[in-house]
Amino acid sequence: MPIATFPSPWLTDEHRMLQDAACRFMTERWVPRAAEFREAGLMPRSTWREAGEQGFLCAAMPEEYGGGGGDFGHEAVLMLAQFRANLSGFGGGLHSAIVAPYILHHGTEVQKQRWLPKMATGELIGAIAMTEPGAGSDLQGVRTLARRAHDSDGDHYVLNGSKTFITNGQNANLVVVVCKTEKEAGAKGISLLAVEVEDEAGNLKPGFRRGRNLDKIGMKAQDTSELYFDDLRVPCEHLIGEVEGRGFYQLMQELPQERLIIAIQGLGAMERALADTVAYTKERQAFGKPIWSFQNTRFKLAEVQATVLAASAFVDAAMVAHLKGELGVERAALAKYWVSEQQGKVMDECLQLFGGYGYMMEYPIAELYADARVQRIYGGTNEIMKELASRAM
Repeated sequence: MPIATFPSPWLTDEHRMLQDAACRFMTERWVPRAAEFREAGLMPRSTWREAGEQGFLCAAMPEEYGGGGGDFGHEAVLMLAQFRANLSGFGGGLHSAIVAPYILHHGTEVQKQRWLPKMATGELIGAIAMTEPGAGSDLQGVRTLARRAHDSDGDHYVLNGSKTFITNGQNANLVVVVCKTEKEAGAKGISLLAVEVEDEAGNLKPGFRRGRNLDKIGMKAQDTSELYFDDLRVPCEHLIGEVEGRGFYQLMQELPQERLIIAIQGLGAMERALADTVAYTKERQAFGKPIWSFQNTRFKLAEVQATVLAASAFVDAAMVAHLKGELGVERAALAKYWVSEQQGKVMDECLQLFGGYGYMMEYPIAELYADARVQRIYGGTNEIMKELASRAM
């Protein structure tokens, strides 16, 4: 059970009910299978269907598109429940709160009706393909190219390029691809294509292939992959929105929420680490008494508790602003940067108090420690976050 924090001002009774249901479900159904997920390198598609049945996918999408009809607070409590349960392998947050909003906010009515209901059930699993081997945080540097063509089958794009570090990469069957539709136009040449990478029978479409499931330091149960597009035909009506060259604007509109998500996940993981460490130090004996009885232990954990409370307050303030539509790029960047930095420090302090056992993967603190490192990298590196924040100073 997480260490108690101050009441969050944005939480409603409905949010709490959803969070309680998610905590129970994940603890009973998924936590006992965590080792299986890590060994497989992913959570199977059956778990996505389970999540859909429970209403844990697309909780903030309108009911008319099959969603839960909630707000971003519903997505936030699901992510907090997931990371408090130490289930970093589930890519539902990206699917529901990053991929689906691109379609909802920027897609056509036909696109919303085509994809969102199936995303809510888990029939479609979403990914967003931004990063390339030669373009990480610099989105303007993407080289994946979509060229318009016409033949007997009608208008379509021919998509060529490769992506890497793609969350949900092995499971995804709907991939929003960041690409150039005008090669030399810089940011104005970027567009987003929604690519259905499988046919109705579940076979990969000609021109698409998945690379290996990448061997990462942490997040072992999350499929993170390379994706390749080789003359893949994509119908022109799968351009997100109806105008080419709007992709960079669309990305900038949605990235603040993505960065807040990273902060939320970091907070949930920190709360879990602190709770586990307090419990362990009260049980573990050294020199004939619990480790908790040593002043250094209590002082260290008091410091960690202060950090977690500060992170919680920062996330709560960002949540309040975001639910009002007032969270700017610079504040979201600071939240992602600061919380992820504190997450790394908290995990290090907590692991140290486990001693040698903290280095063993059978203890959740080891997994929490390893999982935390990527938080400072994805969603834009923390160096980029500080650059974005400083522009508004």
